Order: sequence, then C-alpha cells, then structure tokens
Amino acid sequence: MSCPDCFKGAVLEGEPTGIISSQFDGAYFATGGTSKRAIILLTDIFGLPLKNPKILADNFAKHLECDLSFFDLVKFVWGVLPSVPAMVRHRPSVVEARTISLVKKLQIAKKYELLGAIGYCFGGGIATQIGASKPELFNSIILVHPLPPTDGQIKAIKTPTAWSSPEDDLAIKPARLAEIERLYAARKGTPNFVEYEIKVYPEPMGAVALEEDVWGQIHSGLNFTLYAHNCLNPTVLKTL
Repeated sequence: MSCPDCFKGAVLEGEPTGIISSQFDGAYFATGGTSKRAIILLTDIFGLPLKNPKILADNFAKHLECDLSFFDLVKFVWGVLPSVPAMVRHRPSVVEARTISLVKKLQIAKKYELLGAIGYCFGGGIATQIGASKPELFNSIILVHPLPPTDGQIKAIKTPTAWSSPEDDLAIKPARLAEIERLYAARKGTPNFVEYEIKVYPEPMGAVALEEDVWGQIHSGLNFTLYAHNCLNPTVLKTL
C-alpha cells in the first residue's frame, strides 16, 4: 500500500486554502474557477491528515482553473497501519468501492461536464481499478507511480490515460511497463483503442513529474499541466 518514498520529503511551505466538506464524507475541496470541470486527486495512504496533498490540490486548482477534491482513502491510517483487520477493511477493493460512491455523490451534486483523476502510489492503483471497472466515471486518468495493474485491468480501461514512472520503481519494473505499453499498442486500429501515453523518467522515485501538457495531448477538454508524486515529497511540485 505504500513505498519507501512515501516516508521521505518534508512539509510544504504555506497553508491549505481549501475547505473540508462534511457533505462528502470530509473531502477536501479547492476551487480554481467557475468552470464545469474537476479533478479527483487519489493520494497515497497518508492522504487527508497531512497538509501536503491539500497544498498540491490548491496549486492544481489554481493553475488548472478547475475544482480539485480528494477523499480520505484510508481513514485513520496513523493508528491502523499495524492492524491486520484495519488493513483488510482498507484493502484496494474496499477503497475502490468507497471512492466510486463518493465520486458519484459529488457528480450528482456538482454536475461537472468533465471529470478527471490523478492517482499516485496507492491512489494510482485505485484509479487504475476504477478505470477498468467503471470506465464511464472519469473522462481521463493520470497515473504517477501507481500500484501494479493486471493485464485484465489494462485491457478493460476505456479512458484516455497517461502514465508517469521512474526508472527505479519498486512497483512497476521497466519490463512490466513495456508489457503494459504493448497491451495498449495491440489495440491500435481496433474499436477498443484508447489514447495513452507512457513516460519513464531517469530521476529517482521521489522526483517523478509529468512535465508536459499531458491532458491537452490525450483529451481536448481539461488541458492538464501536472506535476505530482507523493504527498510528502515537495521537490516535484514546480512552478507551472
């Protein structure tokens, strides 16, 4: 559920400017404009208790001029990590179902025209699972250092997806990433083809960044320019 880089880094400067909404199970909201588009940030397991992902959300919302929200994927993680029953309650399949429920509730209330997802580490695995099981939920997905997907999940994804991975990744080794790309490429020229991008960066895990206008390349609606990895590593949040 986590990797060593989840425990590295430092606290970001500044204070969060968004709000916590009791209407959506304590989700964090950052507003960057009046557009009818939004991003769901699916974090690693440390999520909401830390201020770093909130500041990431604030910056994404500001620079992308859209709403940004994220939920506490694994509640009370500081107290439950040693507990096997707690880890079972927060296994990916359970978190996936809870995330889908919350996103649907948010969409019913907000009626966004475009809804995207950014998932990193544990949250990247959840984004992959949702992309496979509920492809209609998100218009596009960006994955940064996600949990390893299955072949079946990759084949089931019908949503434009961008992947960002370091060369030295504990989760997905280069050989596996090449297999993932072949699975996407095999769909070219068929009705099942989906736009995708896979980029590997030479930096270590804590410095992975999407440094391009990824969303503009894979989806005409949201025009993402993103920088992200895990919520404890501030070195990847650059000025857009």
